[in-house]
Amino acid sequence: MAEIQQVEDSKQAARAERKAARLAKEIGAFAQAHGGAEGQIAYIGHEGTRIVLVGEDGGWGDLVAPTYAVAQSAVEKAGITVHEEFAGEFAAKVKTGPYEWTRMAGIQVGGPSNG
Repeated sequence: MAEIQQVEDSKQAARAERKAARLAKEIGAFAQAHGGAEGQIAYIGHEGTRIVLVGEDGGWGDLVAPTYAVAQSAVEKAGITVHEEFAGEFAAKVKTGPYEWTRMAGIQVGGPSNG
């Protein structure tokens, strides 16, 4: 019985490693497209853990990892700087455009919903 559990544990570890490698590749592609990148990891509950990416050019995006450990492994493999919080100079790098203003802020102040 213990051998079966060890096999399952090693399969789960291998899946997590492959997922972290895929996420690291996506992070690297984002960084290359945006002149570099920094990130922040945030646990979002049952859905997993979000990796928020901000490029040197102000572009931004996010990825979702199944666990915090996978997210941490992915950013380490990608070699990006990771911030504790999405605040300060890091957050100020984000450049938003008309879509973001009308979709996110616009809804709150009665603007168009882009939809």
